[in-house]
Amino acid sequence: MSKLPSTLVVVALAAESDGVFEAAAVPVLYCGVGKVNAAIALERCLSRYALQGQALPLVLNFGSAGSRRHPTGTLLACHEFVQRDMDVGGLGFALGVTPYDDAPTCLRFEPLFKHLPSAICGSGDSFATTVSGACCDVVDMEAYALAKVCWYEKAPFACAKYVSDGADHAAADDWRSNLHKAADDFLRLYAGVAQ
Repeated sequence: MSKLPSTLVVVALAAESDGVFEAAAVPVLYCGVGKVNAAIALERCLSRYALQGQALPLVLNFGSAGSRRHPTGTLLACHEFVQRDMDVGGLGFALGVTPYDDAPTCLRFEPLFKHLPSAICGSGDSFATTVSGACCDVVDMEAYALAKVCWYEKAPFACAKYVSDGADHAAADDWRSNLHKAADDFLRLYAGVAQ
């Protein structure tokens, strides 16, 4: 059995990494779009570490995000994560609260990319084009799920997001134009922490 990487890069889509990790011979777990796909992909991958008796890796999530608080082109470190679309208000729960769940509403991890501005990431299974009611600075579709898997498995987790769009009426076109622009920055962040 080959040794699994001690730093695991997780990206939703290959277009977000633009081939730079492959060119540098760095393996990437492409988890797919959305919280369910992200959680399943990461849990399956981490189970391989357990099966091989290997310590869990540092999980690094890189990707694009929308923001109404930070300008397009900004690279941010996220170490707090919420579910922006968990809405059980009909039963009296606040937006973002998962009823009867052991995990805290906001998952927090030790900051890793301390030289970057920090942001709270709100994940949801929708491509955001309107203001989110959740308390977050950037919106994406996977980071909370990845963070929750790491929280349960006690794996270290870090996340950097590139603001690709304003989470507004122009978000789809802006995202398509910008989602790959931070790939080289993501590789530099990886190189700074990889063991």
